[in-house]
Amino acid sequence: MLSILIPVYNYNTFPLVLELHKQCLNCGIEFEILCQDDASGLNWNTENQKINSLNNCSFFINNSNLGRGENINSLVKQSKYSLLLIMDCDTFPTQNNFIQKYCEVIPNTSVVFGGIRYEKKTPRKEQLLRWVYGNKRESLSLESRNKNPIFNALTSNLLIKKKILEQNPFDLTITKYGYEDLCFLSVLKTKSIKVSHIDNPTYHLNLETSVIFLDKTRTAIKNLVYIINSGKFPNIESKINSVYIILKKLRLVAITTCIFNKTESAMISNLLSNTPSLFLFDLYKLGYYCNIQSK
Repeated sequence: MLSILIPVYNYNTFPLVLELHKQCLNCGIEFEILCQDDASGLNWNTENQKINSLNNCSFFINNSNLGRGENINSLVKQSKYSLLLIMDCDTFPTQNNFIQKYCEVIPNTSVVFGGIRYEKKTPRKEQLLRWVYGNKRESLSLESRNKNPIFNALTSNLLIKKKILEQNPFDLTITKYGYEDLCFLSVLKTKSIKVSHIDNPTYHLNLETSVIFLDKTRTAIKNLVYIINSGKFPNIESKINSVYIILKKLRLVAITTCIFNKTESAMISNLLSNTPSLFLFDLYKLGYYCNIQSK
């Protein structure tokens, strides 16, 4: 009935698998849980090998890094059931009826996103930017997500029919971090495939430090520049690129880039502080995007 696919990278995902395994057994469904580490190293793989001790659960390690999208494609090929639940390795269900709630909507939908949450406890200063961003931009209510159902979804907690992913796999050319979800969802929009939303969130547990999150943001923006310039995803919705197009029409890209170069250090100081501003974070991303596009 259900194949749960978990792409893994340098994280102990055994507690997540243990919880999902228990919930699947309680629901009395046919299931499998497939986890695949994307050549991240040996930091957590001793713990992750315990996954193989659970019935219907498997843990594999890639010989080389595929990137998140292709890692999911690989898991899809190995799966045996017609319904897939894609989960990130650093998530965890907020409720003990998480699997049951997905089982209840299976007959009536093709793609379902359950939502994402962040723990309410404030983390240490070094992790504040990721936590603030997650709470304000990713942890959306069901009502908010339904305002733009396609692009308010993520593939970190997504139930989807296997045939849809087989016909619309993650793009093989996107191997670096960032925006692979957006590209995949834009393809679903092109094909008029509806994405439904329910209130069935998972916690996002692994908070990177602000320094790492900023570095990953820069990598993601470089990836976005590649994606936009490739022209392969005409229906993609990117606020950064939309503003860039306006600035380009107004011939303001050069001055935006100049201001960014002069204020980058000051913005980074704020983003790494006790009170990171998401407004400055947006300006930072826009400036960085303009800077790359103008080269």
